[in-house]
Amino acid sequence: MTLKTREGVAAWFFLLPGFAGFLIFVFGAVAVSFFLSFLQWDMLTPAKFVGLENYVRLIAYDKTFHLVLKNTITFVLGTVPTRVILGLLFALALVRNIPARTFFRAAIFLPVIIPTVAAAMVFRWIFNADFGLMNEFLYSIGFSNLPRWFSDPKWAMSAVIILSIWKDVGFSTVLFMAGLQGIPSSLYEAAWLDGANKWKSFVYITLPLLSPTTFFVIVINIISSFQVFDQAYVLTGGGPGNATNTIVYYIYNNAFQWFRMGYASAVAWLLFGIIFAATFVQFRYQKKWVYYE
Repeated sequence: MTLKTREGVAAWFFLLPGFAGFLIFVFGAVAVSFFLSFLQWDMLTPAKFVGLENYVRLIAYDKTFHLVLKNTITFVLGTVPTRVILGLLFALALVRNIPARTFFRAAIFLPVIIPTVAAAMVFRWIFNADFGLMNEFLYSIGFSNLPRWFSDPKWAMSAVIILSIWKDVGFSTVLFMAGLQGIPSSLYEAAWLDGANKWKSFVYITLPLLSPTTFFVIVINIISSFQVFDQAYVLTGGGPGNATNTIVYYIYNNAFQWFRMGYASAVAWLLFGIIFAATFVQFRYQKKWVYYE
């Protein structure tokens, strides 16, 4: 056996555990869920093949799914633009040589590493309608008709959105900071010599050269927002009246509360289709606004 062959065998030997784990627990699970989406199975009785019935029922007749889809889209529209805009503004401030810059960087990123369950438990107290800090703050600035965040369907999703923005905006900030630090300072110096002010430098240099980072931030935020679960699960329990029930929460309920594994798998694959379509559209039209060097 040659040295090259022995090195190849050794490489496969070290790769085999990870590759086997991927085949069994990732690819295998995905393949099984796709097969289950065509079955009616409650894990207790024998499975029954129903073809596309789960998908037809889901799209055409399931009003609860229509509601959770609407809720999820509302969450996406409420979190993604805010995370992107705030992340960019924070990054623009934190790349400058300001006092206590390290402290502010740590403060912005700290919520990202805090477990979502712990953060949600704290926000349950903050948004408490009777003695929470949020309503105390609103009352102090003149609001009298204070929202009951967890019992009013009009306000419950807002609480989930605010928690999610606070929790994840630091990640977008770090990505934008990396993108900003990759822009050559010589471009700004040339623009200033030509008489460009800060606003024009931002519009004609920063935004175009930052567009690949912006594209990446938007894509990952949309993907993660469509998969929101733990915030709604801990903070509101999907209520009141399904006002904060999301697609992934609906998958969880169907699979592990109502034991409708086939139907839950169909919901999961429909969610995959929605995320794939949203991502495909973004990649399809990125050439119109994303500029690569």
